[in-house]
Formats: sequence, C-alpha cells, structure tokens
Amino acid sequence: MNLISVKNVSKIFDDRPGERLVALENINLEIKQGEIFVLLGPSGSGKSTLLRIMSGLEKDFKGSITYGPDVSAKDFGFVFQQFALMPWLTVEENINLGLVSRAISNLEKKTRVERELKRLNLTKFRNTYPKELSGGMRQRLGIARALAIDPKVIFMDEPFSELDSFTAEELRKELLDIWQEQKATIIQVTHIVAEALELGDRIAVLTPRPGKIEKIVENWLSRPRKLRSEHFFKLEDELYKLIKP
Repeated sequence: MNLISVKNVSKIFDDRPGERLVALENINLEIKQGEIFVLLGPSGSGKSTLLRIMSGLEKDFKGSITYGPDVSAKDFGFVFQQFALMPWLTVEENINLGLVSRAISNLEKKTRVERELKRLNLTKFRNTYPKELSGGMRQRLGIARALAIDPKVIFMDEPFSELDSFTAEELRKELLDIWQEQKATIIQVTHIVAEALELGDRIAVLTPRPGKIEKIVENWLSRPRKLRSEHFFKLEDELYKLIKP
C-alpha cells in the first residue's frame, strides 16, 4: 500500500528580487508502507527540501502530496542532522516532549519513555542534559524521541553525517533492528552511497540542481547486508554512475 504519493512537485526559491532558484522540478514518487526509502544525491540536489515537503514542514511548493488512509502529520517522527534537542530538558524530558500533547494516559507516556530509554541504551543518562552527551548519544536521544510517539513514518535528514564512522555504523545497525521490530516507514536523506545501500529498500537518485529523479533503484540485497560483497559493490558502482554521469 502506498503511504505517501508525490505528484508533479516543484519548488522555486524566489525570496530575493531578481533571484529565482529552481530547487526541485517535476518530482513523482510513491512511498510504500513499511519500507525504507532513501533520497540520495549530491549537495544542492534538493533532497532535504523534498523531505520537508513530504513531511508537511514546507508548505510553499507546486504539485501535491497525498497521504494514505489513517495517516496524518501526528503520525510523523523526525530525526535531524543537528539533533534539534531542547538543551534545558533532560534526556527523559526530551523523549517525553513529543508525548505531551498526545491523548494517552500518563502511565502510557511513562511506559513509552522507559521503552525508548532502554532500547537506545539511555537509561543511565535519563537525568543528563544534552550538552553533557557525546554526539552519538545526542543522536540516540533524537531517535528515541522520534520513536516514542509510535510513528507510522519517520523522516530522517542526514541523521548520521555529524557522527564518526564507528558511531554511525553502530547506530545504523540499531536503527535497522528497531525498524524490523516496528516496521515503521522510514524516509531518509543521505549523500553517502554505502549508507543508502545498507539501509534502503529503494533509493531515489536526484540530479544536481534543479533536482529531478534520475532513477529509482531497487535494492535487491538481502538483509542483513554484506557491505563488502560482490553484489554490494555492483550496486554501489551503479549508484555512483547515476550520481556522477
């Protein structure tokens, strides 16, 4: 079942007089329920802009975004590159933040917070403030906060790009374990080909500005994926050729 449909979406920035920047041009996509869909492309290809349009954060665009039955903005979780945490709140309070306005009991809120503290290995940091955490732990917190609302869709904008390679690898594995358990739909932006192949079921390759869909590549590698296999390198070469024709 299609969860999000993107029809003829274009985005033009013309905030300054005499300047007109075409960021996206005639984008058409169908996002399936339960998949990991990756937007891959070079800097300036409009990946993050497209993510914001799909998630409803960006309202000014041409075209249309349609959500599936029983899907609305309240079902969306977000994980950002810059963490977007509340520095005056503790780890526990940050996770609870997305639950404050939810029509669920206090007991249910507490249960979900405890679940994410445990699942993301944050329990012993529950009373710690973000500034006291490493970058990897802050991103764990960002993921925990997004998961606490039990989202149907998680939008992730380059969530691992600020982390060292070892921490990023560990977090990607943990994210995949959680995804296989919950089967939420994940839409992720990245400029790293290997990361796209490790995570994505389908990968939309965007062209340099103006961003268009060059091709949507089906990732036929079985999970768990062997990142140094012949088949992995074959798909990696295909993606690089699409990005750098």
